[in-house]
Amino acid sequence: MRLSAATIDRLPASVARFDYDRMAQRIGIVHLGIGAFTRAHQAVFTDRAMAAGDRDWGIVGASLSSPAARDMLNPQDGLFTVTETATDAPQTRLIGSVRDVIVASTTNDDLHRTLVSPDTAIVTMTVTEKGYHRRPDGSLDLAAVERAGGTLYNHLALAFAGRRDAGTGGLTLLSCDNVADNGRALAASLGAWLDHIDPTLGSWFASECTCPSTMVDRIVPAVTLTDLDTVEARLGVRDEAAVLTEPFAQWVIEDDFAGRRPRWDAVGAQIVANVAPYETAKLRMLNGAHSALAYLGLHRGLAYVHEAISDPVIGPTVERLMRDEAAAGLDPAPGQDLTAYADALLARFANSTLRHALRQIGSDGSQKIPQRWLASLEANRLRGRTCPETLSALAAWMLHVRGDGGPVDDPRAAGLAAAWDLAGRDGIVDAIVGERGLLAGVWRPRVQDNVILAERMATFDRR
Repeated sequence: MRLSAATIDRLPASVARFDYDRMAQRIGIVHLGIGAFTRAHQAVFTDRAMAAGDRDWGIVGASLSSPAARDMLNPQDGLFTVTETATDAPQTRLIGSVRDVIVASTTNDDLHRTLVSPDTAIVTMTVTEKGYHRRPDGSLDLAAVERAGGTLYNHLALAFAGRRDAGTGGLTLLSCDNVADNGRALAASLGAWLDHIDPTLGSWFASECTCPSTMVDRIVPAVTLTDLDTVEARLGVRDEAAVLTEPFAQWVIEDDFAGRRPRWDAVGAQIVANVAPYETAKLRMLNGAHSALAYLGLHRGLAYVHEAISDPVIGPTVERLMRDEAAAGLDPAPGQDLTAYADALLARFANSTLRHALRQIGSDGSQKIPQRWLASLEANRLRGRTCPETLSALAAWMLHVRGDGGPVDDPRAAGLAAAWDLAGRDGIVDAIVGERGLLAGVWRPRVQDNVILAERMATFDRR
């Protein structure tokens, strides 16, 4: 029996649930790229805000390509459960904030109507780094957007035109992806696209809309069929959209809204003047450590984060990367305790109830490591510091994209493979991070950095 509005009463009393009238809530948020992370994060904060008395913040999710989320959620009336797992008993909550899911590629009219509705005030998005179609230098790849079609830029441009013509007013656009300074990056890319297709619409966007920067943090492993079976046994109904996550959740949002907003801050979100110190710490410490665990762990034949952090070699390496390298290159906000943050991260990584797959974390590395590692390396270079542990992780990634662990899941896989074919191991460092390399422009390696990197590659290389 499938979870739905008709089967809520079959859920056990131990499942926490909302007490607001879902169908009485108007749609206030459109989310682009609705997936497991959104269901475990933004949807939970919004559900809790409405449960605390906020109103009219129902969410319409839009998938920009795959029908998977729609097929999971719509037969369940948008309902799903979030289970927080730790060493003690798991805690499950029914989430009611998502009302509908649209596949934008096939139902553009439905998405457009929702985006131009005067009830809609906020567009959130988790389209991953590659969904922004940015070049390595951060600028928008206009040709890539034109080739792809159906991107966030295409849909938002149509919505802006509709809202401008109807006098509806602007939107708050919240990127929730791990892109450095994501609000400014989104504003710059959207502005570039609008100037390309309609400069007058670009002017409207600049004056009517805002793009606050955000930082999101919650570990959400990919759900397996075994996980779904376990949840079903606990609930008594089948939840095809169930997510499992950790108890920890953080959302830091710049206080720059174009109009009304949910009272997310009443349920744990932080609304601040400057997100940058929190975002940078998360990118370089949590995400940087995650990527290091992924490539170092895969190299040693491990499968999960908790296995890698428990490894007698990898664990200390990653701890030093966080404490002695990533944190050392940061300028924290007043009261921001990076030592306590590192302590919390290590405890979260060791949570064995979350089977967070290293291969999942290791996908799309070329889109992630510039912010996670190269920016940290550059910050430390400017301070006269060398980062041997970060260089070890970078060496493991370079071997990973050669194909040492099997097929490479990365949008630049072909270019990376070609670089290996042309340069070989002796020249691959320069081909990737050199002055004209594939990832040039973020970090300026010194001679000693290149020596360490080459030595680590030679140590790791199995061929």
